[in-house]
Amino acid sequence: MANAPFPIQPTLTAVAIRYSNRDMIADQVAPRVPVFAQEFEYLRHTVAEGFTVPDTRVGRKSQPREVEFTAEEVAASTEDYGLDDVIPQRDIDNAPANYDPLARATEGVMNLLLLDREQRVADLVFGLNTYAAANRATLSGTAQWSDYSVSNPLDVIMKARDAMVMPGNVLVLGQATWTAMRQHTRVVQAVYGTAQTAGIITREQLAAALELDEVLVGRGLRNTARLGREATYAPVWGKHAALIRRDTSPAGPNRMPTFCWTAQFGTRIAGSMPEPKAGLRGGVRVRAGESVKEVISANDLGYFWQNAVA
Repeated sequence: MANAPFPIQPTLTAVAIRYSNRDMIADQVAPRVPVFAQEFEYLRHTVAEGFTVPDTRVGRKSQPREVEFTAEEVAASTEDYGLDDVIPQRDIDNAPANYDPLARATEGVMNLLLLDREQRVADLVFGLNTYAAANRATLSGTAQWSDYSVSNPLDVIMKARDAMVMPGNVLVLGQATWTAMRQHTRVVQAVYGTAQTAGIITREQLAAALELDEVLVGRGLRNTARLGREATYAPVWGKHAALIRRDTSPAGPNRMPTFCWTAQFGTRIAGSMPEPKAGLRGGVRVRAGESVKEVISANDLGYFWQNAVA
């Protein structure tokens, strides 16, 4: 990073690293793993090798049967994501006390970068073609979890979990899916152990009922209107649900099997440079960014329900 073509400022970099949006879940769904170069390799293991039982009997003078474990080496590389914001010198000169225009610009840029990452992860995890054919379903009509009279989301999720080669431990829901599910009659009855017909549950209660590590809800919004048009907001995470296997051990790309993770090269960076063309007195160009790559490393360790709710 010392060879970057613009001055990286520790103060602005600290702002970029510190800034986060609490409504975003990308880092929890696809945990970051440091890589030591922008081009990296990771191992994709053959799942069947860990589940095929060989003959382990050994004769009195014979040798034990040999087994072999293989893996495919997959090459990938991180991509650079960044944005600039130009602050005219007049704005800097007229800034009120205790207001840092450069720090504010850095926060705004990082918010947009994180929102872009949130959308990339959502598109992967809530993408029908991401999953093995046997591990995806499109719900409709009374099968959707917004139908409280017929559907049974707990039964559907538990059966999917039982069918996975390694059970999923994290449930990822869009906000609309969570709103419907947390009020679902059968879910409320199962959590509280009563015959009540109305109520509401928490994410922690659902995770405990399904024996999961965590239930994550994507609440982020994005503006889908073209630049200059009136804003139209849509959820980043749609009306879907996914059950995934997540390993959070810091073992790098060759970690235990996990549905998805994020390769990160270096840390987030931020800095500024003169921008002489801005306004009468020039200005300052603030730049922030990061180098990451979202990786689906084991698509059979996830199950996806498209259109989980109406």
